[in-house]
Amino acid sequence: MRAVLIAFSVFLEASASASPSFEGYPCTEDCSGHQAGYVWAEEHGITSADNCGGNSQSFIEGCQAAAQATEQSADGEDNENEETQQ
Repeated sequence: MRAVLIAFSVFLEASASASPSFEGYPCTEDCSGHQAGYVWAEEHGITSADNCGGNSQSFIEGCQAAAQATEQSADGEDNENEETQQ
């Protein structure tokens, strides 16, 4: 039982010290730059990661994450449309 408690406390420490991430991109602090880039991309209809730019790497990565999510969503809709047409 003691070994289980020790293993669990090691797991908790490792989880607490793990760096935060946003859609697979590592964050340095609170991921606010990533979130801002994601929101900006959604508000501006960015659908390609090639259209992401800015002065902040985290902002760009957030924008790219939004564009990738949009691409994946569109791919899923295309696949559903193909299945219903067959």
